[in-house]
This record gives sequence, C-alpha cells and structure tokens, in this order.
Amino acid sequence: MSKIELTGWRRDVSIATLPLAAVVAVSALGQWATFPNLSWYAELAKPWFNPPNWVFGPAWTALYALMAFAAFRVLKIPASPARRIALVLFWLQLAFNAAWSWMFFAVHSPLLGLIDIVPQFFLVVAATIAFTRVDRLAGLCLVPLVLWVGYATALNAAIYGLNG
Repeated sequence: MSKIELTGWRRDVSIATLPLAAVVAVSALGQWATFPNLSWYAELAKPWFNPPNWVFGPAWTALYALMAFAAFRVLKIPASPARRIALVLFWLQLAFNAAWSWMFFAVHSPLLGLIDIVPQFFLVVAATIAFTRVDRLAGLCLVPLVLWVGYATALNAAIYGLNG
C-alpha cells in the first residue's frame, strides 16, 4: 500500500487540527472548572490590580488563538531537535494551563493555583524562547502569553496573600 502525501492547504489543515483541538479542549476544561465556582471567586479579597471578570474571556480567547497559530507554525517546520524541544515545552505549558483552573477554582485553592502557575510561567517563557529559535513569528505570538501569565502569577500570589 502506498503512503498518501498531503500537500498544500490540505496539509496545513491537517497540521492545524492538533493545536486547534488542544487549545479548544484546554479552554473548555478551564471553563468547566471555572464557571461553577465564580461565586466563590467573587467572595475572595482581591488586590487593586484585579481586572473586571469580563476581561478574562476575550483575553484568553486571543491568547488561545495565538497559541494555536504559533504551534501550527512550529509543527509545519521539518522535524529537528530544536523543534521537538519547542513542542515539548509548549505542550507542557498547555497542560499546566489546563490544570490551573482546576487547582485554583474547582478545588478553591489559591495556594494550589500558585503552585501550578509559577512553573507554568517558566514553561511559557521557555516555550517562547524555543519557538523563537525555530520560527520568529511563532515566538512573537507567545509574547502576550508570557505577559499575561506573568500578570496572572502576580494576581494569584496576591489573592493567596490576601486570603491564605
């Protein structure tokens, strides 16, 4: 039996399926853990720099879209050790991202959220650097994620400090 080669846009659609499905799944898992617990979150003391709740949806939608696009670009590059490292770091940070909502919201634990988000931040930074080494635009697409997760780390730490 001969191997079927995908070319052009069909190959791109095939490659795009994995990162798109992954970020959609992580988003859905996060919402599943978060929404039933918003009343608990509303009762927590929050720092002055806590944004209004409506900011989180559009911010994460944009960040997930950028993550999927960045991963798509890296997946299109021929296999190499640098590409493999970049993708491992990307999938690891995405797994930590998925776990955070469950640790913080579902378990009602800013401490567990903090235990998750600190290494998550470093994984996001490492993934951004690794992506930049294999595809500059892919790396640039992750810069907003670095900024947001850095901000979220400070926010999580402050919420823990005020409520722990």
